[in-house]
Amino acid sequence: MRNILRNAFQARHGLMFIAPAVLILIVFSIVPILIAFFISFTDLNLKGLADWSNISFIGFENYVDLFSDDLFHKSVFNTIFYVLIGVPLVIVFSLGIALLLNYGTSKLFTFFRAVYYMPSITNIIAIAVVWGYLYNTEYGLFNYILSLLSVDSIPWLTEPTIAKLSLIILAVWKGIGINMIIFLAALQGIPKSYYEAAQIDGANRIQVLFNVTIPLLRYATFFVTVTTLIGWMQFFEEPFVMTDGGPLDGTISMALFIYKNGFQFSEFGYAAAGSFVLFIFIIIVTLVQFKLRKSDTEY
Repeated sequence: MRNILRNAFQARHGLMFIAPAVLILIVFSIVPILIAFFISFTDLNLKGLADWSNISFIGFENYVDLFSDDLFHKSVFNTIFYVLIGVPLVIVFSLGIALLLNYGTSKLFTFFRAVYYMPSITNIIAIAVVWGYLYNTEYGLFNYILSLLSVDSIPWLTEPTIAKLSLIILAVWKGIGINMIIFLAALQGIPKSYYEAAQIDGANRIQVLFNVTIPLLRYATFFVTVTTLIGWMQFFEEPFVMTDGGPLDGTISMALFIYKNGFQFSEFGYAAAGSFVLFIFIIIVTLVQFKLRKSDTEY
């Protein structure tokens, strides 16, 4: 016990530095998760918020109703659809653009770095206004261009499957910037000696790309994959501002399902159950990513 106290006293300066971050993590992450978990076993609604005596403990009833809810099933399917298509596209385009910009040295390439990064920091409402015009069935720019090519108009936001793809295109365009910056930083951190050794060995550009550059980007790729995957599993802004989950609930995601039940229908217990299920899904997917990464490094 005395040794433990002595070690804690010696490490007090380090603990003081990490204490604010730990406190923020506890207050804004761990505590809300525990509260949501508790609420998920109750029938909390507006009456319960006004008077706690109206709150009843209902056990696993919310979870039973959730897994028998067709709309929740549809939101899970839509989220999987978004993840399977959106995540690979974001990673591929971000890496491709980063590679192109990394090889450029003129000021024009610096300008394009800002151009590709701008969408990621642009307000989602402004983006919704512009893309709403682009996707407009009657007067939109996309369908106007297609009409010049004698192609029939596409119902970008009025047919469920096409609407999901339209939202994916928008989200990919918006999400490239941040990941591109991460890849650029990783590319610029690769020692030039590796490329010099490859040139001495007579490797061409394609061989250098696949045998030197991409393998050395594995840590950046892993980070981008995990964060992008988590972000797309919480896909919310695009369907919320562009389609509100329509048409026919064809674009509703798990995050939007939770929002609607919690803040539109005031079924806080039911929404908390949905949020905890989403939390479990994210934890499982993240752990799988780390497991695959660990096995890859061991190999």
